[in-house]
Amino acid sequence: MVRVLVVEDDARLNQIVCASLRAAGYEAIGCANAAQATDALHGDGADIIISDIMMPGADGFEFVSEVRSVNRHIPILLMTALDDMSAKRKGFGAGIDDYMVKPIDVDELLLRIEALLRRARIEAEKRLVVGSTVLDAEERSVYVGGKEITLTVREFDLLYKLLSYPRR
Repeated sequence: MVRVLVVEDDARLNQIVCASLRAAGYEAIGCANAAQATDALHGDGADIIISDIMMPGADGFEFVSEVRSVNRHIPILLMTALDDMSAKRKGFGAGIDDYMVKPIDVDELLLRIEALLRRARIEAEKRLVVGSTVLDAEERSVYVGGKEITLTVREFDLLYKLLSYPRR
């Protein structure tokens, strides 16, 4: 089961987000601040992090920087009331993967989580499977129906990139 770490100091919003995630089939771990979240990460870990920015103690930017210093691959989504470009720039500069402005739509949050997890799996596996087509980034090989197709490096990279974003 996918573990989602929710770092949100607003207890009610934290409960709502965690309940929605559990209803969607995720294991949700709610934390009220960055210190609790760090402890949770060192404990059982997480597959994805959703964090607020404005929290007591270390803010979301500091938390993201701390996480990125030990884990460059875990997807991180900031969910915050800050809607200005400087906050977004600072968040993406710290290493986040996505940014949502409160109030959030839970359905949109679930879609974004699915997309972030899909991209993380693709990056970790270095392998894409679309129907009968299999692309292996380690080998730079393409198989369609079990038969290898020869592509140039540029053709492979383009196909891999396009297939990494289905329905787009």
